[in-house]
Amino acid sequence: MRLNTIDWIAYALAIIGGLNWGLIGAFDFNLVAAIFGEMSVLSRIIYILVGLSALYLIYTGTKLGRTVHHEPQTRVVR
Repeated sequence: MRLNTIDWIAYALAIIGGLNWGLIGAFDFNLVAAIFGEMSVLSRIIYILVGLSALYLIYTGTKLGRTVHHEPQTRVVR
């Protein structure tokens, strides 16, 4: 499976969101808020993009799950 640019961006944003939630849970430290400000316009945009990336990855994951790869069957003649 080849990843296109949107896939890479979605994975990067999902990883950033996951790491941020890990920092919040482990150390009560919100990295996005520390860099861009507590609920500033930029931090809200990042949160929205992370959420949209998660939805995109769910969609592409379910789409891949429905793809069926059939291998040609070989018949054994006796």
